[in-house]
Amino acid sequence: MAALTACAPQSAASQTVPPQDTVRLCDSHGCADVPRHTATFQGAPSDPEAAQRLQALITLAEQNPKAAYDLGLRFLRGDGVERNSYQAIQWMRRAGEAGHIEAQYALGRLYLLGFEEMGADPVEAEGWLTRTAAKGYRDSKKLLADAQAAKQDEQRLYRIREEQRKSWSDWYSNAPYFWVWRSSGWHQR
Repeated sequence: MAALTACAPQSAASQTVPPQDTVRLCDSHGCADVPRHTATFQGAPSDPEAAQRLQALITLAEQNPKAAYDLGLRFLRGDGVERNSYQAIQWMRRAGEAGHIEAQYALGRLYLLGFEEMGADPVEAEGWLTRTAAKGYRDSKKLLADAQAAKQDEQRLYRIREEQRKSWSDWYSNAPYFWVWRSSGWHQR
């Protein structure tokens, strides 16, 4: 957290890119907002050095929640690894379950909005955002309220679908046709 408070101001070059198209990267030299497509973990899949770096990060991530979060973020963005939303969620969950608040917040957002093939899951979002809101993490209370509202909407829609399923058989069996076939062709009733 201390590294973020000591971040350098934005450069003039990074101010030309709209904020939603940038990501904040911090290293030993400070922090900067850079375009989202900037790769920081270079290497082709067939590059042995890239494979070694990835394996080293995986080994580190197995022991360190911050590294697990970082690895999840890299899989999410495709930064130095092939984009893989499943692996991204798995590493984020590992970090979140170990108490990493940024991972918990990211999971809350991902489950609230849905991501790629993963649909929205307001119940799961609520669980992760409850953890971060209890710790006073930025925007968590607002997102938690959104997740709770979405959960209630889901429950309401579930009740509607269940009611319709129960009445489906009656409608399905008794709904009349408007056209019938006779030897001379189709005729309206």
